[in-house]
Amino acid sequence: MSRTIISACIGVSALMILSFSAFGGSHNTEHKHEHTAQPGHEHAGNPLIEEMVILDGVFREVVSGVAMNDGHRVHEALEKMHGTMEKTHAGVSHGTVTLKKNADRMSEFVAQDKQFHTKLEDLAKAAHKNDGGAMLTQTKDLLDRCVKCHRDFR
Repeated sequence: MSRTIISACIGVSALMILSFSAFGGSHNTEHKHEHTAQPGHEHAGNPLIEEMVILDGVFREVVSGVAMNDGHRVHEALEKMHGTMEKTHAGVSHGTVTLKKNADRMSEFVAQDKQFHTKLEDLAKAAHKNDGGAMLTQTKDLLDRCVKCHRDFR
């Protein structure tokens, strides 16, 4: 195998491990990610939770698509994110979005969220070109941003 393929496999494997540990596996209900909820049900009043539920499924599909170097699959997964940022930001304005930690830093949260969605667009562009290296780099960056946001605000 070439070095590029081996590096990509190692990177995607690391992403999958981090993704699973970041989004599930905790038995402590205080820190358990609420990825089993369905949008529009028990968290209907909190668009941020709804966005996170959608993002959890999207990210799993993105990691699989990147692993298979399938830009079409990645692009299709990302389509599910359209409109989620706007709903979350409307929830911030209406007070239905709250932060578990650092609630006084809501403007920083909103700025990070905007940057995250910009990076999702960058990933969509790489996926459209089926650029495996760029998709891997963007996916790793997005995962780092997920972890940072959770550490800062969840």
